[in-house]
Amino acid sequence: MATRWSIVSGVAAAALIWGAAAAQAEPVQLTLWHMEQPPQRVARVQELIDAFNKSHPDIAVKQEPQSWGEIYAKAPAAIAAGNAPDLLFAIPDFTPILKDLGALQPVDGFVRQLDAEHHFVPSALAPYSYDGGVWAVPLYNMAMSLWYRKSVFEKAGLKPPKTWSEWKAAAEKLTADGRYGIGLPANKQLYTDQTVYDLMVNAGAADIYNPDGTLRFDNPQTVKAYDFYKELYQFSAADAPGWTWGEAEACFASGGCGMILQFTVISTYDSQAEGDAQDLGVAPIPHADDRKESGTIAYSNAVMILAKDEAKRKAAETFIAWLLEPETYGRFLNMEPGLFLPVTADGAKAKSLWSDPLVVKYKPQIEAMIANSRNGALFGFTGGHSFPSIAAISAQNILAETLQKIVVDEMSAADAVKAGQARMQEAVR
Repeated sequence: MATRWSIVSGVAAAALIWGAAAAQAEPVQLTLWHMEQPPQRVARVQELIDAFNKSHPDIAVKQEPQSWGEIYAKAPAAIAAGNAPDLLFAIPDFTPILKDLGALQPVDGFVRQLDAEHHFVPSALAPYSYDGGVWAVPLYNMAMSLWYRKSVFEKAGLKPPKTWSEWKAAAEKLTADGRYGIGLPANKQLYTDQTVYDLMVNAGAADIYNPDGTLRFDNPQTVKAYDFYKELYQFSAADAPGWTWGEAEACFASGGCGMILQFTVISTYDSQAEGDAQDLGVAPIPHADDRKESGTIAYSNAVMILAKDEAKRKAAETFIAWLLEPETYGRFLNMEPGLFLPVTADGAKAKSLWSDPLVVKYKPQIEAMIANSRNGALFGFTGGHSFPSIAAISAQNILAETLQKIVVDEMSAADAVKAGQARMQEAVR
């Protein structure tokens, strides 16, 4: 008969063997794709990944930065080839593409747990909640504002414009001495979609869809927005038709543009404009004269879980939950201070957010951006509705294409908007 000691010794030996085997087991490998390519953002993501991997030795996350210009085609191709990432960053009109491919599982339960702990801003979660599920976890918000130089406005005797008539007058007055009053893009790409939609929101044309899912792009408010864009565009830089976000920032920082519509990329301004925080004005985007409140385009950025394996899915949830912890979350948001805005209540108050030196320096501007984002909207996700077919419209940059017909082809706004709705109807069939 075995003695008590021999039984205990056997159990202990088995535990040691099991422990050694577990220690030698490979950690769960996770691949993260994101489209935040600027070097400082990649570096900050890597810092966070290194910290997470060190504190979670059973999980190993690696990042593979991608491009927004390629991801709409690259991600579906990777899924078809069986080599998709486990985690992939998203914006609302990108997620439906992968959902329709069957690449996503709903994350309702996980999001409920996170919401109970951190309290998501409802507008950040809404664009990912449709068809009976939640398809991505919100990570950060982005919203546009009107940027202006306080010293330039004071010298010209101007105040930040609140209405379109004031805005046009300011742009005209600032167009002098080699400076353009405003910098606006006009090419067929995402930045132009965004600036056009800024004007649509402020004309009362935020809703591209009717509640029943039919398109309502062709309406008087939309025409009004495009007409006014053309009026402002005459005070824009000569090479502005080919601009993306970076060219607008550079024109503003150099003093070549009196105003721009921009997300709050504080680091660019700080490095290119002598770091003069006192001179940077951030204001709500002006609204049409017959409107009472300003709005803006706002993007709730999120992360999708593509991993099918249960161990990988649990590891992915662990990583996301770690990112959203207040002591970590501010460091994540501050990979681009001011651009990435909090989507949780405790994240908005996190010491890790407000203690960053650049955030301390530009605190008033960042607070203004957060305030402006509360009136944010995104085409295809307004009025409490989500219309996944917007992905096809956005992927073809039809808002920007419509503008090109007006400023390049000299089509009337009414005719261009009518043609734009026809293009949208064709795209969503």
